[in-house]
Amino acid sequence: MNMPPSPSGAEHTDGLSIRVGALVPLTRPGWVEAGRHLLAGLDLAVREVNDAGGIDGRPLELVVRDTAADPERAAAAVDELAHLGVAAVVGEYHSVVARAAAARADALGVPFLCSSAVLDALTEEPTEWVARLAPAQSYGWRIYADFLLHAGRRRIAVVTQPSVYWASGTRVLRDHLVPRGGTVLELDATLTREALCDALVDHGATALLLLVGHPEPAVPIVRAVRGDRRLAEILIGAPAGQPEFAGWAAVLGEEGAGIPFLRYLPECLGPLGERVGKELRERLGEAPSFVAFEGWDTVAVLAAVLRSHGTDRAAIAESWPRVAVEGTRGPIQFSRTPGISVWQWAWTPIQVVDRDPAEPDRFRILHAG
Repeated sequence: MNMPPSPSGAEHTDGLSIRVGALVPLTRPGWVEAGRHLLAGLDLAVREVNDAGGIDGRPLELVVRDTAADPERAAAAVDELAHLGVAAVVGEYHSVVARAAAARADALGVPFLCSSAVLDALTEEPTEWVARLAPAQSYGWRIYADFLLHAGRRRIAVVTQPSVYWASGTRVLRDHLVPRGGTVLELDATLTREALCDALVDHGATALLLLVGHPEPAVPIVRAVRGDRRLAEILIGAPAGQPEFAGWAAVLGEEGAGIPFLRYLPECLGPLGERVGKELRERLGEAPSFVAFEGWDTVAVLAAVLRSHGTDRAAIAESWPRVAVEGTRGPIQFSRTPGISVWQWAWTPIQVVDRDPAEPDRFRILHAG
């Protein structure tokens, strides 16, 4: 695995730097757009730490590894980064990849601060080595289920692909919706588009949730449903956040608007969030997603830990419950949360938003949790 050049120019070989491993999906089949935003946030925060004098005079060095959405590749990267002497590992967007990285970090005794993956069970057993900024899937997707209920959508169909992540999401939705009068019908993403639309009509579905990859098969599914007059009133939703990124709008245009998804931002950013958001926009050349803010917050947390507890791996892991950092989206602290095996920020601000059909580049907040 070759390391791409560090965008911040923070690669040092003088032995004085504090190395931090960063796991990011930068090539397909990884969600490259999410990876680019995550890395932009990580890198901006590293640059700011170094511009302010580093950690007790020592610069942070971001050692980036591309996971390409491959769990085995991520686990191997954690091995390599541990051998390189990183103080900690950060990052990752894909939940199944983060789970593999977390398991390896736990086994090796390397602190892992997970930026953006939401799968509840990041590790099989409780661990002291792993902390997470993103909200657990069970928490965020229950908020999404509440949105559906408030919108009067109770006959829910999900089109899904085989994955621990999608199966977990389906279970969260069913457990929350069924006791409240909802139904959840699972449809296989390998169905022909005609068969999928027929099944939605036969079921009387009032919402179809895309629990599938982007752009395939999400984009052709959206186009098929939008093009079926029988389904003119159905709500298409994407709780995993596919419409968050500009690539979604570029491919689907107006067809990709009006599809509610989860994003992890407050209704209004404070001064810090506004400043960081402006910097991120300049770096990315587009509006930063919540994933970019997650990246910045990750380094802000780790820098605070390094300043107060040093670079010893065990000391870093022991510091998770004592973290108190002002992030771009609010004060960050970690705690033990029932059902969650890692140290968890409980909870990140959560919104259900969509792209405005009248102006697809503008987001509308539909529900907050």
